[in-house]
Amino acid sequence: MLVLIAVGSVVYVLHKNPDGIKLPRIGAECTVRADGEVTLDSVQMANAATIAAVGIRKEMPEQAVVVALATALQESKLENLENGDRDSVGLFQQRPSQGWGSADEIQDPRYAANKFYNALKKVDGWEDMRVTDAAQEVQRSAYPNAYEKWADESRVLTRALLGKATGAVACTVSGTPVLRGAAAAAALLEGLKADWGRKLTTDSRSGGLTVAVTSTSVGWRYAHWLVSHASATGLERVRFGDMEWHAPDGKWQQVTEESGADGRHVVAEVFA
Repeated sequence: MLVLIAVGSVVYVLHKNPDGIKLPRIGAECTVRADGEVTLDSVQMANAATIAAVGIRKEMPEQAVVVALATALQESKLENLENGDRDSVGLFQQRPSQGWGSADEIQDPRYAANKFYNALKKVDGWEDMRVTDAAQEVQRSAYPNAYEKWADESRVLTRALLGKATGAVACTVSGTPVLRGAAAAAALLEGLKADWGRKLTTDSRSGGLTVAVTSTSVGWRYAHWLVSHASATGLERVRFGDMEWHAPDGKWQQVTEESGADGRHVVAEVFA
């Protein structure tokens, strides 16, 4: 069943099923399949990938990423909001007046995610709590049970973004690329290193870049991150192992050895 909701000049298409109303499909569509299925738009997907990357870089356990994503889904629908209740802003609707940082800082998704994880680490026993209870200990929301409804979606996203599923993030990107060539490759590299750290082993060139990986799961972390950020970076193609994703098709497909793909490097190509 489809439900159409008009907000200004934008029409949101909500997909309703017995489990309730799912996230709106806006713009370029991304489908995540990892023991379940979640559909996001390109902005939501990029923010989810950044939240997960920050958690991995901080060596937070998988459950922490689940809690963080559930919190952001509830607070902002994974959109980096400029305002909210009182002085709340950003993905987690953190408030400058409550010591989370300045409004500009909080609207940096990496900063906001880092602050959320730091706060979660201070909660005694959060690992054994329900998702909603752990989130509430950080957020102090007026709706303490609201986070639990996003727990299943967050587990699907986390499994994919932690590299525990193969070819699990598929985004279709159509239209004119926002960037091309060297500018696209530079933007891709800057985003990668901002999320994953400056020590990331990469080989960049005008047509794209490669990322060296130490295991299959690490390779899929980077591959899924790249696809998640494709819409804003001019990314055309990603290869890893015997799989390849292509922007206009939005699908992962098997490729031959001649493509240059292997299990030691993730290869990203931008639009020329």
